[in-house]
Amino acid sequence: MFVGVHERQLDPKGRLALPAAFRPRLEPRCYLSFGRDKCIDVMTAEAFESDVAQVLEKVRSGEMSQEQRRALAANTVEVTIDAQGRVNIDEKLRAYAGISLGAKVVVAGSFDRVEIWEPERHERTISAGTEKIAGAGA
Repeated sequence: MFVGVHERQLDPKGRLALPAAFRPRLEPRCYLSFGRDKCIDVMTAEAFESDVAQVLEKVRSGEMSQEQRRALAANTVEVTIDAQGRVNIDEKLRAYAGISLGAKVVVAGSFDRVEIWEPERHERTISAGTEKIAGAGA
């Protein structure tokens, strides 16, 4: 289970130090992929395999297109966590999430996965979710 929010900074080479609390479940390898709302998903191998099974079922049932399946597969990378607890975030993923080299990011637990966010987008998403939890506008 991944919970909590951590502020981090990408280094000039695109590496990100994962929070120490998240590392034991993600090591030695994990998967980075396009996440919802333009974040980057970080998943354990087990969570990734479960997601892939769901994607394949959605394609078979017509809920998801072959194009979406291909885009997810093409933009997912398997990464190894280095000795300093860092992962390298490739350029495609950074562009998708609106994150530049050396930029500050938010690393947030999302129960079954970790999400990497551009800070302003994360704040907007959390604010909207908090309002829904509080029942605003209901």
